[in-house]
Amino acid sequence: MPRATPVSGSAPGAVAISVAAPAYNEAENIAAVVAEWRAYLEGNPRIADWEIVVCDDGSTDATGAVLAALQEECPRLAVTRFDRNRGAGAAIAAAIARTRLEWVVLLDSDGQFPIANLDRFLDPVLAGKARAFSGARIRKADSLPHRWGSAASGAVSNRLHRTRYRDFNSVFKVVHGPLFRSLRLESGGMNCSTEITARVAELGHTWVEIPIEHRERAAGARGWRFWGGARDRALLVGYLGYRHWLQRRGVLRAEAGDGRDPAVGTTGRACESAVRAGEAR
Repeated sequence: MPRATPVSGSAPGAVAISVAAPAYNEAENIAAVVAEWRAYLEGNPRIADWEIVVCDDGSTDATGAVLAALQEECPRLAVTRFDRNRGAGAAIAAAIARTRLEWVVLLDSDGQFPIANLDRFLDPVLAGKARAFSGARIRKADSLPHRWGSAASGAVSNRLHRTRYRDFNSVFKVVHGPLFRSLRLESGGMNCSTEITARVAELGHTWVEIPIEHRERAAGARGWRFWGGARDRALLVGYLGYRHWLQRRGVLRAEAGDGRDPAVGTTGRACESAVRAGEAR
């Protein structure tokens, strides 16, 4: 892959960052997590501009009320709300579509991915090393069955896509905004991060992996059933691998473009239409 050219629009030595995150029944975590994100973004001199975009995926607890209160004191927090639960994939796609700035950091609202991990990404981002970076968890703070499932699906995904990524399923992503907003994301559940890795690779980009910290949940419960989630991930991995095989054989036409032109923002247009049709902002 040729060396990416440094992106423009930010002050020299600084970058404009959008944080995008889904949230479902995270009333116990969301205030502390948003406060952590905000403190980091406000206090980092290498961040020229920032915003936080959260999609409330039809939460049935007080998540919506907590986010509304946070918006009162933080104008840079944007909240998209679904009128019903549509799944993490839909919420992630909607949050990404709502971002505006040059680079997008994908996080989760459970606090397991500290935003301070971004410190390790800023130098390669500013140097124009790539347009897609992914956090490789040094130690996954999940249960043993979840770690086994992630390792197995990552190994299969790497084989199907002819890649060698250490953490194919990591949620922590730092991607050039126009590229991220151009992705055609289809997954509806918790496996959207796996699809993002595959879709960016389909466009001819190589992910640069950087080691990151992963910590246990501070509160609340994981909204992911193991056996049902494992089944859905296996089906998605198989579907993405089959798509990739068909593209290599020329049966399916590979998507063109590298995401530099905002006009190719298929995901952005589709998600914005869906959000307008069914959300309560």
